[in-house]
Amino acid sequence: MEEEVARLTAELAALSEANAVGNTMAAETYYYLSIPLMVLIHVGFLAYEMGASRQKNVLASGIKNILAFAFLVPAFYYAGWFVYWAFPTGLDMAVGPIEISGFDYAMAAANPVGEVMGPNLADNATGVFWGAFTLFAATTASIMSGAVIERIRLFAFIVLAIALGAFAWVFAAAWGWHADGWLVQKYGYHDFGAAGVVHMVAGFFALGVLINLGPRIGKYNRDGSSNHIAGHSMPMTLVGLMTIIVGFWGFLMACAIYPGEAWSWSATEFTTIYGTPMTLSAMAFNILMGFAGGIIGAWLTTRDPFWMMSGALGGIIACAAGLDLWWPPMAFAIGFVGACIMPISARFFEKIGVDDAVGAVTVHGTVGAWGVIAVGIFASGYPAVYGDAGTVALTSLTGQAIGLGVMFLLGFVPGYVLSLLFRLVGMLRVPEAAELAGLDIVKVPSVAYPEGMGSLPNANVGASADAGRAYNQPA
Repeated sequence: MEEEVARLTAELAALSEANAVGNTMAAETYYYLSIPLMVLIHVGFLAYEMGASRQKNVLASGIKNILAFAFLVPAFYYAGWFVYWAFPTGLDMAVGPIEISGFDYAMAAANPVGEVMGPNLADNATGVFWGAFTLFAATTASIMSGAVIERIRLFAFIVLAIALGAFAWVFAAAWGWHADGWLVQKYGYHDFGAAGVVHMVAGFFALGVLINLGPRIGKYNRDGSSNHIAGHSMPMTLVGLMTIIVGFWGFLMACAIYPGEAWSWSATEFTTIYGTPMTLSAMAFNILMGFAGGIIGAWLTTRDPFWMMSGALGGIIACAAGLDLWWPPMAFAIGFVGACIMPISARFFEKIGVDDAVGAVTVHGTVGAWGVIAVGIFASGYPAVYGDAGTVALTSLTGQAIGLGVMFLLGFVPGYVLSLLFRLVGMLRVPEAAELAGLDIVKVPSVAYPEGMGSLPNANVGASADAGRAYNQPA
């Protein structure tokens, strides 16, 4: 009998070990797959921006977007990931209430010159988590990228993209998208799908840059009225927007915490990044309902294909902060309202002289703000973070409003200040002649559509090439 008990005990231990290994591999695979899905966001932004550009600027817009992605990978490796873990409690790098933050924790979990940030057979989590967060960071840069097409210098744009993707949004995430974040612990700030920490910060960073960058030549008339500057390919823009939406399933997938691991909040169920319970099923309901509400709302208010597809994205962003909480019809309504807000916001910014080429400030900034405040209006009273009932902060309108203000400032202030410095030293905007000739021939130099489909009439190609040589200054 004792031998039988020992045998069964050994078999049970072996099964438990195998189950643990299987769960670890499943968790690693879950986040690994979210990364290429999020790359589709950047495929979408690439097509979206190039389609929204005039033919003479198509390649310059695409190159700018790709380079931002490339520069942000090492920037987030060496700086962003450490900032996320070091600063949740504020600028003092102190340990938070749950003890997963602070300088010492960041040195153990995110030291860019330490063993943790490299291959380790005993660590199946750090690389895939870092990869997912790197794609979040790159998304912020892509949001800003579309707004500034056709006139920004490449060097200034890359510096701004790094400031946004490796620092500005990371402080927002540390404070409002981390269980030890002071906004979460003190005010109950809730932002499951990053409507504030990603979309608002990036959208209002772009606003700060646009104020200093100025409008494209020909956007405004002497009397202050504005002109529509159409991109060269609406179909490319629409396909790009739909591809972004496909990628956002990976983005939102990576916002959930897989169960059953040493780093998990729960042994048996998915949770939010705050440790509160959620399901992928709830997320599926609400993503699709927000998507549909956004499309319908935008179509009814504009009848414009561009805003209709932007409404699809805006509908999801509007629901993002509370995707784990909404009843599906509420998600539809919040997405619908977010889309109806978009044309009002876009007209306001255009009227005050902000030339946002793709509506990024509106879709991500304004609609992101609506998504954040909607949680306070319709979902107050939920536990905001992991912990015993009665001991943790609850979601509230006050907490969401404070978070909204912080996200606005973390986006707008650095975007405005850095771009102002570039403007003062003459490094923010390309020369007027280069802008008129087209950035493809001046800065690339190449054309997107050769053999009779060039970005400029054949009669002007020689003159444009001359202009390109004359103004081909460092980006």
